[in-house]
Amino acid sequence: QVQLVQSGGGSVQSGGSLRLSCATSGYTRSSYCLGWFRQAPGKEREGVATIDTDGSTSYADSVKGRFTISQDNAKNTLYLQMNSLKPEDTGMYYCAADLIAGATWWRGCRFGYWGQGTQVTVSS
Repeated sequence: QVQLVQSGGGSVQSGGSLRLSCATSGYTRSSYCLGWFRQAPGKEREGVATIDTDGSTSYADSVKGRFTISQDNAKNTLYLQMNSLKPEDTGMYYCAADLIAGATWWRGCRFGYWGQGTQVTVSS
């Protein structure tokens, strides 16, 4: 059984930083994608960043240069370091893992496992 358990997030002022974590269990694939998505109130969920087995990363244009996705394979944990946060970064953030039959397609990966979500609020 695959589980993604998120931690981190919270409230910060514009220009501040936050780090999100996502501990994975039961997810054993030799080739994979992991990612972060977010959803602002009244908007559709959007992709933020992905990382694959080789450590290759991809970012949405809106976060490029400010956010960094990384993973600690020994701890089975995915991270999203968010710097220079802006009010428009506010939303619910979700970590995700790929699934062959996943319903969400972004940057070459099909995502089907999701974390529980964590709120990020950036005030101006």
